[in-house]
Amino acid sequence: MAEKKLHQLTDQDGEATRDRPWIFRTYAGHTSARASNELYRSNLEKGQTGLSIAFDLPTQCGYDSDDPIALPEVGKVGVPINSLDDFHLLFEGIPLEQMNTSMTINGTSMWLLALYVALARERGEDEAKLMGTTQNDIIKEYLARGTYIFPPEQSLRIISEMYEYCLERIPNWNASNVCSYHLQEAGATPAQELAFALSTAIGILDSLKQRGHFSHEQFERATGRISFFVNSGIRFIEEMCKMRAFGELWDEITEQRYGVKNPKFRRFRYGVQVNSLGLTENQPENNAWRILLETLGVTLSRNARCRALQLPAWNEALSLPRPWDQQWSLRLQQILAYETDLLEYPDLFDGSPVVQSKVEDLKALARAEIEKIDGMGGVRSAIESGYMKTSLVRSMAERVSRIAKNEITVVGVNKWQEGIESPLVSGDDGGLFKIDGESVKETLEALKAVRGKRDAERAKAALLSLKAAAKSGANMMEASVECALARVTTGEWAGALREVFGEYRPVTGIEGQRLGLEGERVEALRKRIQRFTDERGRRPRIVVGKPGLDGHSNGAEMIAVSARHVGFDVVYSGIRLRPDEIVTSAIEESADVIGASVLSGSHVELAEQLMKLLDEAGARERIQVIFGGIIPQGDFERLAQIGIRAVFTPKDYELIDIMERIFSLIESPAAAAE
Repeated sequence: MAEKKLHQLTDQDGEATRDRPWIFRTYAGHTSARASNELYRSNLEKGQTGLSIAFDLPTQCGYDSDDPIALPEVGKVGVPINSLDDFHLLFEGIPLEQMNTSMTINGTSMWLLALYVALARERGEDEAKLMGTTQNDIIKEYLARGTYIFPPEQSLRIISEMYEYCLERIPNWNASNVCSYHLQEAGATPAQELAFALSTAIGILDSLKQRGHFSHEQFERATGRISFFVNSGIRFIEEMCKMRAFGELWDEITEQRYGVKNPKFRRFRYGVQVNSLGLTENQPENNAWRILLETLGVTLSRNARCRALQLPAWNEALSLPRPWDQQWSLRLQQILAYETDLLEYPDLFDGSPVVQSKVEDLKALARAEIEKIDGMGGVRSAIESGYMKTSLVRSMAERVSRIAKNEITVVGVNKWQEGIESPLVSGDDGGLFKIDGESVKETLEALKAVRGKRDAERAKAALLSLKAAAKSGANMMEASVECALARVTTGEWAGALREVFGEYRPVTGIEGQRLGLEGERVEALRKRIQRFTDERGRRPRIVVGKPGLDGHSNGAEMIAVSARHVGFDVVYSGIRLRPDEIVTSAIEESADVIGASVLSGSHVELAEQLMKLLDEAGARERIQVIFGGIIPQGDFERLAQIGIRAVFTPKDYELIDIMERIFSLIESPAAAAE
């Protein structure tokens, strides 16, 4: 046997070796179950080694595709799933026992897992061999993503029941995946990301302990099934240190707090999607380099390397990615794993005093924040009091202010804005993915067929059993599987539990927030607004609304905070509002402007609904409507025809510009629209 060299990675026989690559995934799903199945099989043929399922918003929020609030969103940001028949189509030709499947699903996580189990049973595959993850982190949904349905107590119960079911029936399934990814997207600092995610995991372990279902041996194994889904931003050295801090803190918490003795069950297991928040609409080709650098943060350190990785595409600040865009991101992973020597070395950073000092600094900040949350009574109390949401809104406001003041450089946005136009957006499709509007009919017809051919009595009995379990405190998982087998639909399953648990609306987090923006332009705008106030006897008023099911609220929150900062009265009621609720609020509050934020691609349909309602109320001329979000330039003209007075996208990063334009619409609507 050759002498081992410190730079060599060796196997158990002392021979030089290289690590196995992480699982390659692509977050994908769109249009319909049939179209998504074709996409998955194509991606697997290209070398993808696991599936990451993107569901559309109605599926995530527990509505059938034909529900009025769901219709504009069907198939837009993921695959629509109404029943077990859709799952048969979605996984056609894909052996479940051999596939590691990750589902980005939260409020309806138990339902989607029940469908997966029911699918395995009907196909004759061994349920115990299923491998994968249901995201199922409801805390971050309250904080950042917005697809929650039930109150915290009932949501944590659902998560706990899934752990109990999975440990005994599907031992290789991760019942939940604690997500710090969305916290960073909502503005979290690295220390907040560490602390909030670990506090969420502590909340799950506390819940499992309190229920008393597990022996200590089972509890240790359940601890070993908690996995994490992490973000990696552009500051990739700090991100690498954050991942080392995550691992060390998790080992410390599970051993000291919960007495987990087996090191295997204290291991920090995590998957990654690198940062989307920092991807820019301006000069979008630069996003390819950002994605590469962010990938280094979670792959360079062997001791803190991710187990699964999915990368966004270069054009995600413009629209959903096309199949070619996803292929380009997959190729990046394959080149890094197979062409470079990354996987041939032991950890490159062990013993580095610089890295360890940074890790210790992050750990100390995170411990202090965890102690603060513990002092409030834990993560559930920190959610219900609004502490965590308010902290994230504050962090995001600080980040936005620093970009506006050029304290943070974003190439192509606040520096070096001029450049040759990207050839990537010059093709016939403009580099954008477009959903086939006709595909919705296919989904609706399939849903109608399911309702028509199922055994109605069996479906009714299954729903009654589900409600009985929800009321009695029995585990709801097997009752959900029976619902799936009986062809109960997504909306019916969620509706039954809504009847028992009710729905939850968390605090918005904007109260008391201020921006760091000051200066001549801010003062000049405040004076204009004061003159308006003196003349009219009231401040200008904006209703900020999130119509439809899209729960990404960062943009709406920053507009609400900014408008209040310069002197507007602001009405903001949070996410998931029907267009009629927004219009009614605007009329009752005598608003001058409705600001609607949409990131799901449903802006045209929702704009039509809003303007129709304003027409019917005779308020179209009096209330100006503006839209913001991920909106392709090609849709601007259509929105203007509908009556939308201004459209703001990620290119519009200067909040004072946005505020000036909105106020100009109020001062002189006709002139501002020219």
